[in-house]
Amino acid sequence: MSISPVQAARQELSGFKGQLIGPEDSGYDEARTVYNAMIDRRPALVALCTDPEDVALVVGFARDHGLPLAVRGGGHHGAGLSICDDGVVLDLSLLKDIEVDPAARTVRVGGGCLLGEVDRATNEHGLATPSGIISTTGVGGITLGGGLGHLTRKCGLAIDNLLEAELVLANGGRVRANADENTDLYWAIRGGGGNFGVVTSFLFRLHEVSTVVAGPTFWPVELGAEVLAAYRDFILHAPRELGGFFLFGSVPPGPPFPEEIHLQKVCGVVWCRIGDDTDAAARDMAPLLDALPAPLLHGPAPMPLPAIQSAFDGVYPPGDQWYWRADFVDEIPGEAVELHAKFGAELPTWKSTMHMYPIDGAVHDLAPTDTAWSYRDSNWASVFAGVDPDPANADVVKRWSIDYNDALHPYSAGGAYVNMMMDEGQESVRASYRDNYARLARVKADRDPANLFRLNQNIEPAASD
Repeated sequence: MSISPVQAARQELSGFKGQLIGPEDSGYDEARTVYNAMIDRRPALVALCTDPEDVALVVGFARDHGLPLAVRGGGHHGAGLSICDDGVVLDLSLLKDIEVDPAARTVRVGGGCLLGEVDRATNEHGLATPSGIISTTGVGGITLGGGLGHLTRKCGLAIDNLLEAELVLANGGRVRANADENTDLYWAIRGGGGNFGVVTSFLFRLHEVSTVVAGPTFWPVELGAEVLAAYRDFILHAPRELGGFFLFGSVPPGPPFPEEIHLQKVCGVVWCRIGDDTDAAARDMAPLLDALPAPLLHGPAPMPLPAIQSAFDGVYPPGDQWYWRADFVDEIPGEAVELHAKFGAELPTWKSTMHMYPIDGAVHDLAPTDTAWSYRDSNWASVFAGVDPDPANADVVKRWSIDYNDALHPYSAGGAYVNMMMDEGQESVRASYRDNYARLARVKADRDPANLFRLNQNIEPAASD
């Protein structure tokens, strides 16, 4: 190409209604910035699309010019897979339509929406769809990878509530995928990530969830082994209405936390019990609390669901250095409990953390082959996240995450949740899909045979016979 991609796009994409941004334009640095400040890439072109027609034009431009194509929704993924060097970034952030149908209990969501925007719109009607724990996360990326969060035990994953999606394919075609149309694609996008096209619109099922009893219970980190062992034995037998993920972390240095415990290393549970009945919530939590010493802090209280969904936003704003590793977990034997306690006590920075999300309950109601997300028989999804605002600590947090994961991986189910992986290569991707990988590769060969959509946790097209 004798002229730059942004110059070529401006000449060729006459019908494009959005904004084309190149390295020489003001706003370029903002347009190429993603959530994880450890990622610093320089695309040749950022295309802010306004509608599916814009999306199709950009897909065709990248394809026809042989340019790498990254698709950006919220830009939250730890590996920075929504940005690329010397290629095209298809930015969906202007696709913000949200249409709630209270009677049908559905919400139609544009591909550029963030979780908090959807939470607020649905909460006005006393409804919610399950996904995530940080409200600035993009709906698109988290959904296509699975979408677990506070409501998972009762309501399932985001993909379990995905009724329909509208996509732009690699050939520029626009299709609808649901239980009756393009069923191969509908199966694949429920866990298979952004491998099959650009989703411009999602239709989700809604549940009657408005107020929840939510908040943390913290114990000193020295009790890590005791608390994790008790939690392990408790949570899988708790009512489905009770969500609660285990963590190692540090108490944030600000309200609403008491000043005397600010920055103290802790272990604990972040609760989210559906409904406003505090007595029922106390009864549901009691078996764990009664089995353990008195906590440093027990903070669950009634609140609107969007409040707990956004509770981590202030702790983890854009611009921190992140390095993630992850595993699916079937069981947590005593040896694993002790290793968790060891690494939890060695948190390298106050923002670094380990979360153990329960994925039993409603997730187990589907079989491993019902969607692309295959770990339906596992009980937890764990993430080891080294985090710090200072670039000087990037190697420190990365090393802790890798060492922690390496120590615990022998006790894992063998694969990891793709939304919490870094760019770890094909072996890790295959392990994340297990027996579903071959079917995904066949759908990929049919829908994207040239692997245009490869800047993701990539599923390679199956070889032709």
